[in-house]
Amino acid sequence: MALLAADERRPAAMTIPMEYRQASADFDRFILDVRDIAGLQTTNQAYTMVQAVLQTFRRRLDVPDALLFANVLPPVLRALFVADWDMEEPQMPFAGRFAMTREVQSLRPDHNLSPDTAIADVAAALRRNIDELTLDRVLARLPAGATDFWRA
Repeated sequence: MALLAADERRPAAMTIPMEYRQASADFDRFILDVRDIAGLQTTNQAYTMVQAVLQTFRRRLDVPDALLFANVLPPVLRALFVADWDMEEPQMPFAGRFAMTREVQSLRPDHNLSPDTAIADVAAALRRNIDELTLDRVLARLPAGATDFWRA
């Protein structure tokens, strides 16, 4: 048995992927885009709107489809998408934009200033901040209604 040099015994170290190194900066850029597109006053208002839009979408997917979608999202949005997931909540069908917007607006209603354009506003910001072709390929694999949901 040959002896290995010290540097040959350990596998090469993997660098931290840029998407994780830049996660906070990328999220800040995204949330500012949401705030500006929606005409909101603060990033706190934008955060509530994004959380509500992601939860509204998530309610319409089964777990494998939701995880497929989550993998397209940048790390902080991915975490927000899966956070506080009630796995016992029944899956809902995609509905009209008006009904789903009311669902968005129902999250923390005393603090939620999401406009009637909330879903389209978040979709526009998301499309500015991720690879649209990858997003569209994944949406095409999801149930009917998913692509329309993320139309800006």
